[in-house]
Amino acid sequence: MATFRETPYAAFNYLVELEPGQGTEVQAGFSEVSGLNTEVTVAEYRAGNSVVNHVRKVPGIHKSGDVTLKRGVIGANNIYEWIEKCRDGKLSEAKRTITIKLLSEDRSKTSVTWKLINCMPIKWTGPTLAAKGGGDVAMEELVLSVEHITQE
Repeated sequence: MATFRETPYAAFNYLVELEPGQGTEVQAGFSEVSGLNTEVTVAEYRAGNSVVNHVRKVPGIHKSGDVTLKRGVIGANNIYEWIEKCRDGKLSEAKRTITIKLLSEDRSKTSVTWKLINCMPIKWTGPTLAAKGGGDVAMEELVLSVEHITQE
């Protein structure tokens, strides 16, 4: 359950659990998580015998947006293996619940938890490689299709 406080939480201490029960045994930490969102579509309706000349807004279906994860390339194969399961049509293995935990500043407790239900990878982007030198980190990006987001 989310822990309420007057001061907003910082956005730099978090854990992403790609596999159930992963906990803090992380293969590679993600440097960025973006796209956490959900929206409710609205249907406009007006009955022909309505006494007012405006439509009513009725909540319709809801949907969640795609979530993007970025991390430095470390040679871990877990993302590529997951994509292979989708390519091979093994949806029972490919769809997962991903957990994102926002931690307190001292990392002692979880402040907010988001669960991304029935996620599957839909796009992987590898690093941009350049021979000009410099200290850039090779980054990979994973875009997830998410069916539903809950917050605890």
